Amino acid sequence: MDEAEVIASHREAGRMFQAGGVESFVRESGDGPNVLCLHGVPSSSFLYRKVLTELADRGLRGIAFDLPGLGFAARPKEFDYSWTGLGRFASAAVDSLGLQRFHLVVHDIGGPVGFELAAQMPERIQSLTVLNTLVEVSTFKKPWPMRPFQYPMIGSAWLKGMSRPALRILMRLQGIGDMSAVSKAELGAYLALLKRGDGGKAFLRIMQGFETTEAKQTLYLSTLNEVPYPVQVIWGEHDPALSIETFGEAARRAAGVQTIHRLPGKHFLQEDQAAPLAALISAFVRSGRQ
Repeated sequence: MDEAEVIASHREAGRMFQAGGVESFVRESGDGPNVLCLHGVPSSSFLYRKVLTELADRGLRGIAFDLPGLGFAARPKEFDYSWTGLGRFASAAVDSLGLQRFHLVVHDIGGPVGFELAAQMPERIQSLTVLNTLVEVSTFKKPWPMRPFQYPMIGSAWLKGMSRPALRILMRLQGIGDMSAVSKAELGAYLALLKRGDGGKAFLRIMQGFETTEAKQTLYLSTLNEVPYPVQVIWGEHDPALSIETFGEAARRAAGVQTIHRLPGKHFLQEDQAAPLAALISAFVRSGRQ
């Protein structure tokens, strides 16, 4: 398939829905316990397309929706694109989709967004899987691929000049361990979905809306330990942006668990480690501890 066909196939696999006054897009696959997968940047529900299939094959219902400003979701100018605002939307989306109880998987800035969600409705979370994200946000410094986007003018110029070949190089260096697992058309789809409609302006607002405060760190830590649901930590052991030694260990300490489940990948394990990732999530869901 070419890039347009990849995007069309993704679109046809899901549906639009409304939450909190914002139109968004959701993909669902399978029957069984709900597993809600939250994406980060610069991705969307497209990131989880392989994982949803793998979860369905294991008797679970995989669900992934687009956060405002990304993928097929609307990009309203007046929206609050901070972690607080995105977390508020995620809570509204859960209600709109009728998810009374669900297992939660968070990745990248989907971590802080998911922690916002968990803080608002801990009684509805059945388990939490923490995947290549940030927990100790008060000391977080953006890795070099993210830094240009925190400055409005520089970020706009950087994003405008981002080409498909440049994205492939960036993904090879930072994101995907086994590049044979993803086609050029699929990589192109990431960029097209990122810039869709507004050239990426909403994405830039997300990147400029990180809430790296002590108060947020305290809130997020409270969703990981002494909570009414079990927590596991999975990490790409070769992630150069959010390293397992620093960020993975921070998540492990916060969750109070002994083990980090290591997968032989980088940041976007959903692309080249979909099956083992889904296997770990499935085993955790079915462990009987929730």
